[in-house]
Amino acid sequence: MDVKRGPILFRCDGTQEHGWEPLYQCLSLAAALQRRRRGTHFFSYLDPLSLAHAINRGNNDWTAAEQTLGSTADLHATLAQVRRLGAAAVVVCGNASPDYLEALRESKAYVLALDPSAKGVTPANLLVNPFLAPPRKQFDVTIGGQVLAGRKYALVRGIFRRQRTIRAQEQPAPFRALVAFGDDDAADQTILRTEQLLEMEKVDKVSILARNHHPRFDEIKELCSKSGGRVEVITEVKELMTRLVRSHFALTAGDTTAVEMCCTGLPQLAITNGPKHTANGKRMDDEGMATFLGEAHKVTFDALKEAVDVLLDDPMERLSMSRCARNLVDGRGGDRIVNGMEIMLHSPARMVPMIAKAA
Repeated sequence: MDVKRGPILFRCDGTQEHGWEPLYQCLSLAAALQRRRRGTHFFSYLDPLSLAHAINRGNNDWTAAEQTLGSTADLHATLAQVRRLGAAAVVVCGNASPDYLEALRESKAYVLALDPSAKGVTPANLLVNPFLAPPRKQFDVTIGGQVLAGRKYALVRGIFRRQRTIRAQEQPAPFRALVAFGDDDAADQTILRTEQLLEMEKVDKVSILARNHHPRFDEIKELCSKSGGRVEVITEVKELMTRLVRSHFALTAGDTTAVEMCCTGLPQLAITNGPKHTANGKRMDDEGMATFLGEAHKVTFDALKEAVDVLLDDPMERLSMSRCARNLVDGRGGDRIVNGMEIMLHSPARMVPMIAKAA
């Protein structure tokens, strides 16, 4: 196999049941690979199928998977795609078991796993934690594997990097909030927290970041129509570009989108759901990049209102939060991951199998 010219195969899904976050993470990494002239091919089970347009718009090839990630039938199908494409590497993001990853490694493909869970030993050539927590010391890989974890490897899409310079200075009042709990919105917080923000006198307008496949998209549109112009829903990239600049703070879920907003320097209040997002939200708070309010079921209206009042009444707090976020997340994480992968792909141990066996 020619490791210099082989494409990169992405095995990730985007469904309501398992979430769309893995797909967006892989799209960020695929963009970085294309900057290094690597071909990128997605083998994904998508629901809805309209998500294929997002893959193709990024100049990626896409093949529909018939099973969700992790099953035995899916493993055989993925191995078939590796052989068909002559893939130099396989990027796996999702609920893949150690046996699944080990089978891919045995096929002689280079395996990169995107996984923030830090549960047990991961049989991958390269394990990447795209979140800010847990730290590197909590991850373990099999002999010969490497781990990339920490703020330097945060995945940030181009739309957020491009607004980094433009949002260097905060816009004047009235105050605007950006609600971004992701398309998954596992804790069902988007509508609830938007209604709570509307009850706060200091918040003039609320922008909701949600795509058409959000589970409650129709209800979000209805809320916008009844708000008298105070609430809007953002579905297009061009709309998001302007809202990132105009907004004064964001409500996030401590997820991938929260990390991406750190790159722009937008102050955040994090309300999380699930252990991986909670750990990430706490780390953002520890580093001064956001205020972690707690898990969704524990955050009351009074707690949210107090946090919003403190943030909007103190411009130095917003400035400090913005500077910390911009300093710690520079938006080049994808390029660093690609550099690490290219180094390992071209290592003598991979290019000369006998050396690897002797080691």
